[in-house]
Amino acid sequence: MERLEECPLCKNTKFETHSEVTDHFLSHEKFMLVKCSKCNLVFTNPRPSQIDISPYYKSADYISHTNKTKSISSFLYKLVRSYTLGKKFRLLKSLLTHSTEIHHLDYGSGTGHFIEYTHNKGWISNGYEPDSTALSHSNKSISQLILNNIESISNKNYDLITLFHVLEHVHNLNDTLELLIHQLKPNGVLLLALPNHKSFDAQYYKQHWAGYDVPRHLYHFDRESVNFLAQQHGLKIDKIEPMPFDSFYVSMLSEKYVGHYMTLLKGFLKGLKSNRKATATGEYSSLIYILRK
Repeated sequence: MERLEECPLCKNTKFETHSEVTDHFLSHEKFMLVKCSKCNLVFTNPRPSQIDISPYYKSADYISHTNKTKSISSFLYKLVRSYTLGKKFRLLKSLLTHSTEIHHLDYGSGTGHFIEYTHNKGWISNGYEPDSTALSHSNKSISQLILNNIESISNKNYDLITLFHVLEHVHNLNDTLELLIHQLKPNGVLLLALPNHKSFDAQYYKQHWAGYDVPRHLYHFDRESVNFLAQQHGLKIDKIEPMPFDSFYVSMLSEKYVGHYMTLLKGFLKGLKSNRKATATGEYSSLIYILRK
């Protein structure tokens, strides 16, 4: 384990205890979350180092790294994923100022479903995915578009760079952001999809909230911390979009972690309640931040 003496976003050295959370998904170890007094980022501390984190992903049930379906919740996840691919594409298309030769990078592309979709729509798409398990489950023709060496994405000019539930996993937070921003064209779009610990489902389930997903999630963002991130890196938040399906999946998993019966039904109802409350507060279970240079 490595203990951080300063905030990984703003380098502030003052933070307070936020909560203690168990890795309900795999190891059942307990991890401490702390909150920075300056930028309000909540982060896991201490945390596994970049070398030691790998075993915490080694599960056939880690859905973003495999195409196998072993549970009803993962089946539902994949069913929703096939629908949301089109929604993601339409959202990104609406942000473009031109419609020809779109250069797109999906950072943390997993098994490559999204770049397969955008590639088939005529975009020049690449993925970046360092995990060998995820790469092994990629479609062979699409795996050729996925880079597994960080240096390979240098010297590119991208119109769009997307990170769908990825930034919270990255050890070198600021260095990674600087690298990606450097690859964007002027007025290029950086999309960050992130769990939101200010949502109703997060507040309801507390330490059992599946969105914490410690220790795989190193950071736990909200609007304040993302706004600080944007300012620090010279970006502006163009808009914030909801991810309403996430509340259902996260709530179902959270019900399982609590140990309740009828997890699918109870999770669905809590997810529905979370979305209803979010129509007034804007605090959905996950949020998409559209940032521009």
